[in-house]
Amino acid sequence: MNEAMALITDADRTFLRAVSKLAYCNPFLPERIEYEREVLGEDFADAEPIWSMNVDEPDRPRVNLVRISDRLNAVCDSMRTLLRSGASVTSGDLELYETGVLFLLYRHYEESLHFAIVGELETKPNDERFNFYSDFLREWQHYFHVPGIAAKLNSDPAHIFASFFQLRRAFHFIFRYIVGTSMAAARLRAAAWQSIFTHDMRRYRKMLYERMGDITTLITGPSGTGKELVARAIGMSRYIPFDFKRNAFIGNFSNSFHALNLSALPSTLIESELFGHRRGAFTGALEDRRGWLDVCAAWGSVFLDEVGELDASIQVKLLRVLQSRTFQALGETKDRQFRGKIIAATNRDLAAALKKGEFRNDFYYRLCADVIVTPSLQEQIRESPQSLKEMIVFLSRSLAGAEAEKLAEQVERWINKHLGPDYSWPGNIRELEQCVRSVLIREEYHPPMLKDPSPLEEFSGSLSKGALTAEEMLSRYCTMVYFQTGSYEETARRLRLDRRTVKQKLDLALLSRLRGID
Repeated sequence: MNEAMALITDADRTFLRAVSKLAYCNPFLPERIEYEREVLGEDFADAEPIWSMNVDEPDRPRVNLVRISDRLNAVCDSMRTLLRSGASVTSGDLELYETGVLFLLYRHYEESLHFAIVGELETKPNDERFNFYSDFLREWQHYFHVPGIAAKLNSDPAHIFASFFQLRRAFHFIFRYIVGTSMAAARLRAAAWQSIFTHDMRRYRKMLYERMGDITTLITGPSGTGKELVARAIGMSRYIPFDFKRNAFIGNFSNSFHALNLSALPSTLIESELFGHRRGAFTGALEDRRGWLDVCAAWGSVFLDEVGELDASIQVKLLRVLQSRTFQALGETKDRQFRGKIIAATNRDLAAALKKGEFRNDFYYRLCADVIVTPSLQEQIRESPQSLKEMIVFLSRSLAGAEAEKLAEQVERWINKHLGPDYSWPGNIRELEQCVRSVLIREEYHPPMLKDPSPLEEFSGSLSKGALTAEEMLSRYCTMVYFQTGSYEETARRLRLDRRTVKQKLDLALLSRLRGID
């Protein structure tokens, strides 16, 4: 066996290759579990397939990650010893060693990074939060300042430290802002992660981390489905460089997200909010004002909510921002540079708006490179009935503190008794939040949008649930076609039935309802 092969055993090489897959996978996809299983083999502990916040045990430790770290620590120490002894190494094995050490270092400082995030959110940020960088650097040097390999590494410790902080923020915000155990919620968390890091995290770490601001993210979905929470998770998880000389990051993530609800503002005010204005640019412009596009830092984001409601004139101006990254303040001719990222959202059907000429094609195609679709609450509950209870608990905790569990039980009892499991939640999560608030205040909730479904909605709903017998389905379908044609003969022709069968199958009560709404 030559020196190159002596550095690592076949078993360790197989282990590190599996760790490499795990290290660069999307942690919110079920494949993560399969990679953990591949890494640990018989030592794998069965776990839930969807990484989501558990309302009963939100901070429970991950047994598999602890076991992986323990074994990885031993493998990396062994490889380091051999490297220091002068053993040669193939480029493939060196890459495995580097990935293994990075995985290990992230695990070592994951908790410190978490407390740094919480500290910035809850208190005034201070540079002392990152004093542990000196410990990180010491460990980095321990593993990587080895003769013959330091020059072969393609990253520096400050960049890796910044990448770790970004990873921890992304996990923190996606995990806490996008809740639910349904596959729909899991897909949404995975989509948000991909919007931040792309599908190839190796490529992202090497070169894309500085360029993701050039790509606009468009979030679509029904009203009340949490589009702004998704946008906030993405916006507050952007890469921020670390200045090792000052022992601090060059900016704070907590003030990097700038949200603007476009549907709530008149066009002139939207322009002023976005682009800024010079004094005297319009009536009431008494002093210069910087717009959000100017205020936004390179690591920041501007969130344009309800972008589907924008006037064509503002669409043109924003198109220029997306194309050239430049804009002009109102009343000014000098170009200014936009350095951040645009995140947009709409509940409007933009495809229909394009056909009607209400939304510019060129503007749309600058928005649609990265599209996320938020699922309805009904879709989540249909996939996982438990999701409703989890969201009730999640919302109750933000409102009632220590009384959250009792409030959640109250809300759940009210829903089960008065709305039932088949209530469609047309207002989605926003409606559920108001339901929780209403029960908190009045011990009841009466949906303003609750109404009897139309016969067509009833028929469609029964079909989707498989709740009709063949006889019932034929009867209702015959009745609906007869209502449209007004003729036994035409109905029979369309359905390829005998005229007498059509007449026999008609549901007269349903026909009366259909005629009543015509």
